[in-house]
Amino acid sequence: MEVDLDQLRELMKAMDDHGLSELELERADERIVLRRGPSGAIPMVAGPPSYAPPPMSVPPAAPSAGAAEEAVEGEYVTSPFVGTFYRSPNPSSPPFVKEGASFESGQTLCIVEAMKLMNEIEAEFSGTILEILVENGKPVEYGDKLFRVTRG
Repeated sequence: MEVDLDQLRELMKAMDDHGLSELELERADERIVLRRGPSGAIPMVAGPPSYAPPPMSVPPAAPSAGAAEEAVEGEYVTSPFVGTFYRSPNPSSPPFVKEGASFESGQTLCIVEAMKLMNEIEAEFSGTILEILVENGKPVEYGDKLFRVTRG
């Protein structure tokens, strides 16, 4: 496996910048895993690919700070990493979900492309899409809110 040291340095810097402890990349039959150990070192592991969908972070909605503002209903599905947000698997396909639509646990909600890898973001629970917060094809950062949802 050929590893470009400049790209490796960029990946390690991205891990530092975004507070990541692990980063996994797959391409064809190659896989690179970067993990930050307790000492801060980042060992690199290479081997055959094993796919596990990235976890979907759903922190509870925070109450509004101002008394004049209304409390926002629902929870948020956030991006697990930096990449490009896509609502459908390709431009000619319908979106995975629409506002007002119900979804099931394990259902794909969107794709976040990171370093040429298409990562399906799956629901961790059943619910309803209240609002889609990102435009198709727009870049997202780690922790950016993608959807406002309700459980149930």
